[in-house]
Amino acid sequence: MSTTLHIREAGVKDIAIIREIATITWPVAYGSYISKAQLDYMLDMMYSDSSLLAQINNGHQFYIAELNSTPIGFASVSKEEDNTCKLNKLYVLPTAQKTGGGKALLQKSIEYAKSQAASCLFLQVNKQNNAQHFYSKHGFIVREASILEIGGGYVMDDYIMELAFTN
Repeated sequence: MSTTLHIREAGVKDIAIIREIATITWPVAYGSYISKAQLDYMLDMMYSDSSLLAQINNGHQFYIAELNSTPIGFASVSKEEDNTCKLNKLYVLPTAQKTGGGKALLQKSIEYAKSQAASCLFLQVNKQNNAQHFYSKHGFIVREASILEIGGGYVMDDYIMELAFTN
């Protein structure tokens, strides 16, 4: 049986799907080094209906990856003021990793950034997150380390990685 992977633009009607994938994916991705309390705080901060609606209304382009018409992942990319684009989110369900969904979402995000004539696509990734190897494999380099206070007494201890575009 063949499988079909499809990437589509997402919008307001997809908020519940995006939140569900994040809620399933985050404990697996971060649970070994971020407390449950911080996970819950960050999920509410970034994936509540009002937060996702604000992101969409502020121009964040969301994409959904579907495998055989079933949503398996999502990404979000935004145009920034300094002629760059930021990959804000890219998550694939743990049960759907190694299907090509993450790579396809990343490729779609790179295409978006290039369509905006951005000089680079950058992202933040937790210093302990294995995803940094995925991004390195696709040409991203560590630009700097960053510790960002996010409220509630919590911080994000990240690398800023970027993929520069040559015109």
